[in-house]
Amino acid sequence: MSTGGASRTPQAGGKGGAGGEGAATGAPPRRATISDVAREAGTGKTSISRYLNGELSVLSPDLRARIEAAIERLDYRPNQMARGLKRGRNRLLGLLLADLANPYSVEVLQGVEAACHALGYMPLICHAANEIDMERRYLQLLTTYRVEGVIVNALGVPESMLKPMGSGGIPAVLVDRTVDGLDADMVGLDNAAAVRLGVQHLLERGYDDLVFVVQPFEHVSSRREREVAFRASVDGAVAAAAQHAAKGAREVRAATHVLDLHDDASVDAALAALDAHIADAARRGARCALFAANAPVALRLALHLKAKLGAQWQQQAALIAIDDPEWAELAGITTIRQPTREIGYRAVEFLHERIEGAALAARAAAFPGELVVRASTLG
Repeated sequence: MSTGGASRTPQAGGKGGAGGEGAATGAPPRRATISDVAREAGTGKTSISRYLNGELSVLSPDLRARIEAAIERLDYRPNQMARGLKRGRNRLLGLLLADLANPYSVEVLQGVEAACHALGYMPLICHAANEIDMERRYLQLLTTYRVEGVIVNALGVPESMLKPMGSGGIPAVLVDRTVDGLDADMVGLDNAAAVRLGVQHLLERGYDDLVFVVQPFEHVSSRREREVAFRASVDGAVAAAAQHAAKGAREVRAATHVLDLHDDASVDAALAALDAHIADAARRGARCALFAANAPVALRLALHLKAKLGAQWQQQAALIAIDDPEWAELAGITTIRQPTREIGYRAVEFLHERIEGAALAARAAAFPGELVVRASTLG
């Protein structure tokens, strides 16, 4: 590269370096700076900045060509972080995910990435692995990176951790789960409607002993909403059946079982209790159906039912799940599909509007689920 104005005498280090010191010492060559580009093009740094910022109309065609050639020769890469901080913007969005092993999180992430690409943001992804302490650490770390906004799909982030971000001018959008006491935009599934859709399908198929299987739900709003909606939906069906008892309407039973996937002893105990429940339903002549609150629960149940009851397990117990991972089609599991990519995309759109200065009351975008019927509820 050149170190002078008109002479342009090549120096050791070649393309991508700004001098020969790297070659002499064995250290990596120094990256070209905006000053190097200005010298190479025979102009000032202001003109280079205007070129980089897209202000091409104020530059002559000859000067634009010289700057473009200088950038190419020096392999110049502008420091976008430094440029962004200078303008008070860095286009970074933080994304805090509770569990990347969950297909739901992966598909939401795809929607987030698509929206970031369309709107000119760079997502900074933090995987908390279902650890509350890790969630807190990542939130603190994101503030040090001066992200422009945060999308949170977390297990148990307390209000106290998120409120300072809002007061510090960093907007937050919640995905799938609300945080008690925090007034923020939220995007997710219409949980009540989705559960009603699933319960209605099971009742129409003649199942009269329904079991909702959910991970611990005390600290996760979406799980709580789904469990409450399950009981309300079944209670509504029982009340309707009572009104038509004279016509021989059947009794409908409902129960909730907690399956803590992060505690092996708890899983074993819960699965044993479910085995007993299914066996009791069979003795009573009832038709039993398990309603999994999400895909990880559904996968654990499907594997257990096949191991316990054999390949024809669907003749003894039905299974339906919220979420529609790819394996569900292969295993023939009825699901309630979430528009996960749309959820991720909308979260970025909400955040973008806040970043651009929208002063609105907290909004909620609740997407409908889609019932996908397969063999697991047709037995």
